[in-house]
Amino acid sequence: MVISSECINKTDEQIVALTLNNQDYYLCLMKRYEAKLLNYILKISNINREDAEDILQEVFVKAYQNLNDFDLNFKFSNWIYSIAHNTTISVFRKKKVRPQTVSWEDKDLNNILESTLDVENASLQKLTYKQILKIINQLPLKYKDVLILKFVEGKDYQEISDILRKPMGTIATLINRAKKSLKQKLKKEDIKL
Repeated sequence: MVISSECINKTDEQIVALTLNNQDYYLCLMKRYEAKLLNYILKISNINREDAEDILQEVFVKAYQNLNDFDLNFKFSNWIYSIAHNTTISVFRKKKVRPQTVSWEDKDLNNILESTLDVENASLQKLTYKQILKIINQLPLKYKDVLILKFVEGKDYQEISDILRKPMGTIATLINRAKKSLKQKLKKEDIKL
């Protein structure tokens, strides 16, 4: 059995290479990405934690089953986020129902608002988080996805492009449109900026 301390100073790609020879190393990748991916799934899906954990388990199984296909020249984080994104979307398609709950943190909303709207600090205080959550959850999934990846997960355009498997130009357009859409919805809700 692999001890987690063996993985601390190794890159994801090094751990993937080790996992291909000894499956016990996969636990290091799971521990490294468990919280990040769970939060990502919760944010893009609006499902409860238990259902998100089920999706996360499916993500880790799919990633392990396809580990031989992973190209060690690319970033593992982008690859596994892409699997998480696609698995979550797939679950929605199967259920054809959009769940209601969401788990956001105040700092996530501040990141989105500050980056998206260039809002002054005084304006931020006027907005309630419930209003903002309601509006973000009304955005089309393609806009919600890019907002979360960019401003909550801190991914750059290339990483978002890799995760969503869309050209960087498309990502830039989606982010721009998502910002405009969010701003319009805030205005429509009579939230002064």
